[in-house]
Amino acid sequence: MPFKSKAQRRKFAQLLVEGEISPETYEEWNRETGRTELPERVDKTKKKARKKPGKAKKAKKAKKAKKR
Repeated sequence: MPFKSKAQRRKFAQLLVEGEISPETYEEWNRETGRTELPERVDKTKKKARKKPGKAKKAKKAKKAKKR
């Protein structure tokens, strides 16, 4: 899995120095990333706004009332 940002690459380098990850793991990620230009940081994606169910429920109730 390639790195997504420069910050992530630095964090993995720190973990490598501290001995928390193996050199093979770091090299694998580094190889997969290649020479691509990475952003400094990656923003979190925003969740889509949910639609309010108010109108849909009212429409269903109106249909049921007409059937009776």
